[in-house]
Amino acid sequence: MAAPVDDMFSLCVDPCKVTSSVEVQFIDNIKVMYCSSECRQAAADQYHRVLCLGPSEEDPDHPINKLKDAWRSVHYPPETSSIMLMAKMVAVVKQAKDKAHWQKLFSHFCSRAANEEEEIAHKLLGEQFRGQLGLLHSLFKEALYDEHLSRWFVPEGFRSLFALVGTNGQGIGTSSLSQWVHACDALELPNQQREQLDSFIDQLYKDIDKETGEFLNCEGSGLYLLQSSCNHSCIPNAEASFPDNNFLLHLNALSDISPGEEICISYLDFCQRDRSRHSRHKILRENYLFVCSCSKCTSQMDELDVTSEEEEGEAEGETEGDEMEDEMTDV
Repeated sequence: MAAPVDDMFSLCVDPCKVTSSVEVQFIDNIKVMYCSSECRQAAADQYHRVLCLGPSEEDPDHPINKLKDAWRSVHYPPETSSIMLMAKMVAVVKQAKDKAHWQKLFSHFCSRAANEEEEIAHKLLGEQFRGQLGLLHSLFKEALYDEHLSRWFVPEGFRSLFALVGTNGQGIGTSSLSQWVHACDALELPNQQREQLDSFIDQLYKDIDKETGEFLNCEGSGLYLLQSSCNHSCIPNAEASFPDNNFLLHLNALSDISPGEEICISYLDFCQRDRSRHSRHKILRENYLFVCSCSKCTSQMDELDVTSEEEEGEAEGETEGDEMEDEMTDV
């Protein structure tokens, strides 16, 4: 079963990459590539007029370019949960005739920066990132301030907006490698060949990670109203995918789902779900501000509270490279 989820709000940081594209001109011969004329028109109607730089496209002193450059300097890679997704949210409200409508839609997304009940704060709001967030806040305000959204431009509101994107943002991945891996998963193979293929794919991703970072399959980030309503489970019965090689998200059932049964996706990737309960909880606390109580976690409550080998390796790497402690990581 596959059901397309509404594309409420999305951002491809790079122009839409599909088989065919339409080259268009907006302002002063500044060209932008879109996957279709409909996509082009939707962008123009919704947000582009606010964010279009026109003849200042190459001007390093333009406030939006300064914001982008600051983001790239503190976050690798810039494609994931980009600061420009937050800028696009502001632009949509600024350009909209019915500003209240969009503000109401955005209010449906969780925007808390901390879970006070569980005494959890989002990992990017720690002391080590205070200076970076302060710089981003200052540049964000300079580039995009709007009185209708004044609450987003005060320090606490900016942190909440940052957390909103961090906890609700969905990576948009349409790479050919990802499609090849999914095709491999669908193959019916003898157990030995399946183990060999899985081992090869795992090693391939590890090798790629050393060269490019772990976000090879992510071309952008988006906010999806229905998808964000799905709760997490470490044994999900559905998953998000982008089978059409664009920003349209599909929610695919992984098993039969009975009427009235909750649809759950995993906020963890496949490899992370194989980690220990302790490791999974650490990732979910830092990135999504909750303690998981799915059936898998509940069944493993009596296990020793130890960190998996993968996480131990990461911790050792962080100790060896103290200079990396001040670099923002994926949200």
